[in-house]
Amino acid sequence: MTLRFGIVGCGMIAGFHARAIADAKDAELVGCVSRSQEGSVKFAEKHACRAFDTLDGMLADPTIDAISICSPSGAHMDPAIAAAAAGKHVVVEKPLEVTTQRCDQIIAATDKAGVRLGVTFQSRFYKASQLFKTAIDAGRFGTVTLGDAYVKWFRSQQYYDSGAWRGTWALDGGGALMNQAIHSVDLLLWLMGDVEEITGRISTMTHERIEVEDVAVATLRFKSGALGVIEATTTAFPGSLKRIEICGSGGMAILEEEDLKQWQFVSETPEDETIRTQMSARTKTGGGASDPASIGHHGHTLFFDDFVAAVNLERPSAIDGREGRRSVEVIEAIYRSAKSGQSVRLRI
Repeated sequence: MTLRFGIVGCGMIAGFHARAIADAKDAELVGCVSRSQEGSVKFAEKHACRAFDTLDGMLADPTIDAISICSPSGAHMDPAIAAAAAGKHVVVEKPLEVTTQRCDQIIAATDKAGVRLGVTFQSRFYKASQLFKTAIDAGRFGTVTLGDAYVKWFRSQQYYDSGAWRGTWALDGGGALMNQAIHSVDLLLWLMGDVEEITGRISTMTHERIEVEDVAVATLRFKSGALGVIEATTTAFPGSLKRIEICGSGGMAILEEEDLKQWQFVSETPEDETIRTQMSARTKTGGGASDPASIGHHGHTLFFDDFVAAVNLERPSAIDGREGRRSVEVIEAIYRSAKSGQSVRLRI
């Protein structure tokens, strides 16, 4: 069955959703709505869909099966809950919301309505990420000892000044961690498992007129006993691709965006050399390191392929609300630790 989508919010990321829906199997973009009617009309003309005057009007349209929410992060909850109440399936651009409390309200609403919920952490679908996950689950790293995420990006002052919501706690939910590094936090948790204890520090070093951090560091202790580090910044000129490093007694691997920079194990398999050869130099964009628009939409397409299949097969999305909540919980804990100066233990 073709799943017909409406998009809420017509900013930059909505264009990536529109292109991904167009490329996804059994998906179709039907409509859009924005706070700016002019913006909705321009978006609709570009992507060959209908501009609705109001969210309620779009939710009342029986030709729309699912809603993709691309509004500012702190404005995800209300349209998500409204969409669920209207019986529409719900896709939310990362993060699910800016607090775990607001995430929980979205999850509860979609559970109650019996609709599917998915969060666009598309990096999980990259082939290199899948190889990492398979190797960890197969025990190839032996005893996993370290899991680290590094997001050293650059955002100009103009970037933050370009929207009143940017750099605010209420609508951005945070800075380098909640907005930029959250993809890497999600990947790290997917690969390493739950975090037991966190110590974090944040600072605003070079940007003006923002409430949130542009530099953050955190040390982690995972439930497995492994340790880890998260580093995130938007003030590292000119910016570099995001990086995940996994180390263990049986091997070490480094993922840089879609590229495998290292892939070595004590017990090598015949496929390892092929993987090393085929999985290098795969990243074709800037990965968002210095320009938020310098990403491809192919990861989003893979996400929408999975989401449509989840609806049609009546199974959860691969990245459902509870999976989408995990990174928000960890980043919240880093902020709490930074504020208190104390380590924070998570309930697991």
